[in-house]
Amino acid sequence: MNNNLLATAVQDYINANLNADVNQIALAKSPFEGISAAELATQISAKKKSEKKLPTWFNAQNIYYPPVLSIEQTSSEITAQYKSTLAKGDTLIDITGGFGVDSYYFSKKVKEVTHCEINPGLSAMAKHNATALQADNISFKAEDGIAYVKAANQHFDTVYVDPARRAEKGKVFMLKDCTPDIVANLDALLEKSERIIIKTAPLLDITAGLSELKQVSEIHIVSVKNECKELLWVIDKGFNQDTKIIAVTLNQEIEKKFSFNRLSVNETVEFATTLNSGHYLYEPDAALLKSGAFNLIGTAYNLSKLHPQTQLYTSATINTDFPGRIFKIEEILTTGALKKLVNLTGNVIVRNYPAKPEELVKKYKIKPHQDQFLIFTKVANGDNVILKASIIQYY
Repeated sequence: MNNNLLATAVQDYINANLNADVNQIALAKSPFEGISAAELATQISAKKKSEKKLPTWFNAQNIYYPPVLSIEQTSSEITAQYKSTLAKGDTLIDITGGFGVDSYYFSKKVKEVTHCEINPGLSAMAKHNATALQADNISFKAEDGIAYVKAANQHFDTVYVDPARRAEKGKVFMLKDCTPDIVANLDALLEKSERIIIKTAPLLDITAGLSELKQVSEIHIVSVKNECKELLWVIDKGFNQDTKIIAVTLNQEIEKKFSFNRLSVNETVEFATTLNSGHYLYEPDAALLKSGAFNLIGTAYNLSKLHPQTQLYTSATINTDFPGRIFKIEEILTTGALKKLVNLTGNVIVRNYPAKPEELVKKYKIKPHQDQFLIFTKVANGDNVILKASIIQYY
């Protein structure tokens, strides 16, 4: 850490240049002694990147920012706040502490938080920022988190870990491809804790993860604005029952959950024999789709499914508790009828239809529209249809 960056004049400069061209700032001569132009550019870029993702940090005074990549990789405040509700007991250790966003929110739920970060510079930043944010129940250890837990005499109620993919790996689908290796160290961590919370990227396959782990009591699939952000694996010592899957949608202070026991995922569903104008069309949120409970979604919300491979549902009534988009069907068209129409407008959605959205926009000369949609899909009898619809609910 370069503490010169925390001087009042420097902080004023950073705040005054949040909308400036950081490339020009990086190439220009620094106006401050003991601070490089590159350091100034990094602070400005990272703070600007935090404005929506980390508003608490953005709006606080004297926050020290890491490189932009660290901001991109850290949890958002909305997801960190949610995962803090999963903490158990009075003591928690974050063994991959990073910038400290998760530790900060855990500190609001448990009495004592230990933040372990192997990078001493990042550890120092997180410690400084915790002081700036008045989070005084977090202790900071600039060392390997796994090694710290193994060596500690202390028992932790909860262990939290956010493993990163190894540098040589691209997209990661298995926990064994991440660092630290939680699978190899799981028994050692369970000896020192009652609960382990593992955060992974949504690309990780749920079935594969369950084959690698044990005693998984819950899997939380978290999405924000219809984008799946993370999977949270909750491991409870001694748990030997069916894993509960919780699909969570977090949007504009609205939280919706859809939960089920994993063994009930293959429940049967009713298929729609007809579609009607004036009825409603339901498109599940990304978290629900990741859960794989395609039939159970229809049963739980009393909806009829359009087609076995079409994850769209319909009903004569509206249920705004549904986690996902809801449309009102205005007209049901065939491709033949569509060809005869002119001045078509609408946002094109393709679900189980033999064409790509951009191809359909070009073919039918469709212009975009804010609230109108043209949904190209397949129904139960195998026919391709186009649904002209208006959006009623986004999330």
